[in-house]
Amino acid sequence: MKKTVVIGASDNPERYSFRAVRMLKQHGHPVVAVGLRKGEIDGVTIQTTQEPIADVDTVTLFVGPQNQESWLNYIAELKPKRVIMNPGTENEQLHDFLIQHHIEPVEACTLVMLSVGNY
Repeated sequence: MKKTVVIGASDNPERYSFRAVRMLKQHGHPVVAVGLRKGEIDGVTIQTTQEPIADVDTVTLFVGPQNQESWLNYIAELKPKRVIMNPGTENEQLHDFLIQHHIEPVEACTLVMLSVGNY
């Protein structure tokens, strides 16, 4: 199972980040939710600080390009193997940043990846 940090997590059931946390749990992946507001998604508490997390395999990003800069150092500190840039989060600056930090950039949808079994 791939320990996953969901950045941009929301307890709003209509948000894709909410659905991603639920679906990751359903598929047995350990999940850490990080967002701007406190909340909970199926027993997963949304943390609102950029705390260190060990053994991260994947970061799945739900933060638009205009708000990503404040997350870049945190992503690098997590040292994930890959970052999934969900639709609407892709941008060249992020892609280049990830490559420079030896992190695989993946332009895809976490929900689709889980659905088709290639997560």
